[in-house]
Amino acid sequence: MSEPKIEFWYEFASSYSYLSVMRIEALARDAGVALEWKPFLLGPVFLAMGWNDSPFNIYPPKGRYMWRDLARLADKYGLPFRMPSRFPRSGLLAARLALLGVEQGWVAEFSRKVMLANFAEDREIGEPEVIGAILAELGLPVDELLAAAVTEDNKRALRRQTERAAELGMFGAPSFRVGEELFWGNDRLEDALAWARRPS
Repeated sequence: MSEPKIEFWYEFASSYSYLSVMRIEALARDAGVALEWKPFLLGPVFLAMGWNDSPFNIYPPKGRYMWRDLARLADKYGLPFRMPSRFPRSGLLAARLALLGVEQGWVAEFSRKVMLANFAEDREIGEPEVIGAILAELGLPVDELLAAAVTEDNKRALRRQTERAAELGMFGAPSFRVGEELFWGNDRLEDALAWARRPS
């Protein structure tokens, strides 16, 4: 019988993705579910729906609610949180590097550190200096990876992954996919893992 698995689709600029990035690896391991990290970009997905900004900025009451909700949930999970002075920040470079991290086996720790930089330390994750410092903390070859991230092949890979997210019907992040089942939102993480463990 094949091992149950879950696809984790997330965006480095996404506030609720922060919560899931910080929690999912341990939860999936405890559940005995294989985890596939799927970084992508929400910007093109939102543009296809007619939005040129985060819905949390387009609809201010929704945004105010989200930030308070995020603070409550971070407290619940024991995670640090500081409201970013700029939102959303560009997750482009981080996503390109995360694709390399998936191939090379360091995506989980890299993703957590980038999310902490954005949502706990208020650092500009779109800047190569910030991302480079995170790679250095992980003992990774900074210059080599920053160069590899912006090759045409890697840029195309992220575009394809983002297009695939839209093809699969994703409209926000975090999203979790188990077989053909789609779960949206940090609050559906445990449900998605439970679904993955259901008898086929």
